[in-house]
Amino acid sequence: MFCPISKYMKTNSRLKQSIFYSLCFISILWCIKSAQILFGLNLSGLGLVPLDGIGLIGIFTAPLIHGSLEHIFNNTFAILILSSVLYYGYPKSWWKVFSLVWILSGVGVWLFARQASHIGASGLTHGLFFFLFVASIFRRDKSSVAIMMIAFLLYGGMTMTIFPREEGISFEYHFFGALAGVISALIWRDSDPKPEVQRYEWEGEDTDAEMDYEEQWQVETSSEIEKHQRLH
Repeated sequence: MFCPISKYMKTNSRLKQSIFYSLCFISILWCIKSAQILFGLNLSGLGLVPLDGIGLIGIFTAPLIHGSLEHIFNNTFAILILSSVLYYGYPKSWWKVFSLVWILSGVGVWLFARQASHIGASGLTHGLFFFLFVASIFRRDKSSVAIMMIAFLLYGGMTMTIFPREEGISFEYHFFGALAGVISALIWRDSDPKPEVQRYEWEGEDTDAEMDYEEQWQVETSSEIEKHQRLH
């Protein structure tokens, strides 16, 4: 009984940690937005402006800035769900994925996006979603597939928002975030070990019984063939 209980406690602890870390990051976003509203701060200078030397700082700061309450509300729940399941399902590679998506999506926007100030964590959320999606396709274990199904059920629409839809929305951040997520999946999809497949005692017994039956059938078949040959 100790092993299952110990495994359950470890899994439960990792789930709590994943939610805690996600809430910490979300708290930072809301603290920045609250300061922006309460003190009338103009943080547009922290946005990502393509092909602008000063705008390079936006690669690191743009995901922290949001234009409206609706904008940050939409990203809040996506970050909470996607980053939590990322840490839970990929505890060894989550920080690599998170970092690469953050940096690579920003670099892509800086090089190729429209001339505007791009802000928001949408590129990050798209990157996490596409990592979970592509990694599950390659791994095909129960844990990664279950996580992908949760992510796809809630945010499957992200497969469409990487294309231009509304003028005021940075689809470029979505697209390059998704691209960074795919690259991360190709690099680190096997960094975390797959969960062990639990086998029960009766499964082994059935397998042994099937093997014994097949061997007996082969012996009987070969005997019948020899007998038939002798008759002829």
